[in-house]
Amino acid sequence: MSKEKAPRPQEIRNRKAGYEYEFLEKFVAGLMLMGTEVKSLRAGKAQISEAFCAFTHNELFVRDMHISEYTQGSWTNHEVRRHRKLLLSKQELIHIKKRISEKGLTLIPLRIFFNDRGLAKIEIALAKGKKIHDKRESIKEKDVQREMNRLNA
Repeated sequence: MSKEKAPRPQEIRNRKAGYEYEFLEKFVAGLMLMGTEVKSLRAGKAQISEAFCAFTHNELFVRDMHISEYTQGSWTNHEVRRHRKLLLSKQELIHIKKRISEKGLTLIPLRIFFNDRGLAKIEIALAKGKKIHDKRESIKEKDVQREMNRLNA
């Protein structure tokens, strides 16, 4: 009898981010969460499409990330939209803070996932907003790629 691993929980993605932003650098950070938040994340009950990252007293927090309340949680349940601290090294925080001070750059979450050890991680990206013509270009590229895939198949 071999032990089979349980299926990996789904990751939560920010699909709108690729359309709205051009990614310059990506980072993987740990998340400081409560127990009921972890259980809701494992169930896939979160949204990060409107979330963003900001510094408060030299610490990085993700804001407006919606993690639904855990259904079996009692009085220990968490606030749905509370600020959650991101865990990064000091050098990474200094680097990110310097880059964010440049005009037009922001820090957005791309996906939340669980690593091999079962820890909740968040992938964040230093991004620059796309203009309307850039968005049109990315749509054209996707259409061309789709046509190429159809012809090859």
